Amino acid sequence: MPGWIFIIVRSLIFILLLFITTKILGKKQISELSFFEYVAGITIGSIAGEVVTGLEANIYHGILAVVIFGFVTWLVDFISLYSKGFRDMIEGKGTVVIKDGKILEENLKKERYTIDELSALLRQKNIFKLADVEFAVLEPRGNLSALLKKENLPLTPKDLQMKMPNEKEPQTVIMDGHIMDEPLRLSGKGRGWLYTELEKLNVTLANVFLGQVDSYGELTVDLYDDKIQVPQPQQRPLLLATLKKTQADLEIFSLQTDCEKSKAMYKKNAALMQETIDKLSPFLNG
Repeated sequence: MPGWIFIIVRSLIFILLLFITTKILGKKQISELSFFEYVAGITIGSIAGEVVTGLEANIYHGILAVVIFGFVTWLVDFISLYSKGFRDMIEGKGTVVIKDGKILEENLKKERYTIDELSALLRQKNIFKLADVEFAVLEPRGNLSALLKKENLPLTPKDLQMKMPNEKEPQTVIMDGHIMDEPLRLSGKGRGWLYTELEKLNVTLANVFLGQVDSYGELTVDLYDDKIQVPQPQQRPLLLATLKKTQADLEIFSLQTDCEKSKAMYKKNAALMQETIDKLSPFLNG
């Protein structure tokens, strides 16, 4: 049999074998690797390449070697789940390189990192001044975790004591012009509602590349024809505007009436409406 046929057959066998091995080892093999996983990945790839192109080599020996390395890698990951000491030995520990706003030069030298390399890692996190950093750790997988000084931290709604709604995962209900019934059901909607919303947006189902329902029950779409402008959902802003108008009307009524009893009633309900608006504003603002 010609050599090129052997290469095709062996290539297909090892593509399948490596795919199965990687699936068994999990997503860590295609993400950031530990030292051991890095070595194991290179070795498995080298074995596969050698057996695929080595026409005189025994293919079963190559398969056995891949299986052994795959099993050892899986075993190391399994033991690491239950033993911190073993995990620290295999994967290493994080190294503190900035503490209390000061660079720990000795730790930086121990990891063989220069100031330029540290600065580059900080820039990847949009940190351009070392003086802004309170604490930073060089993780075992080579990435940097950094904590800014309190005065440099961005403000959050919690800092401003603002109430924010809980966001849920948006459900993709239309894909490539086809309705996805399961996500539509999970969003608590039906096909009738979907067709009504598409009609409001003045678009056809066939022209929708992607349609999603957010946690507020609003439909947003991306069309095949990017020249068509799709109006943004207005239900929440419209409801908020209606509530504000109602509250303003109640205040006007309280000023216009001469009846003290009616005036007190209008003022009370205007205050209750204002409380409702304050509570719902985080949910209804855009």
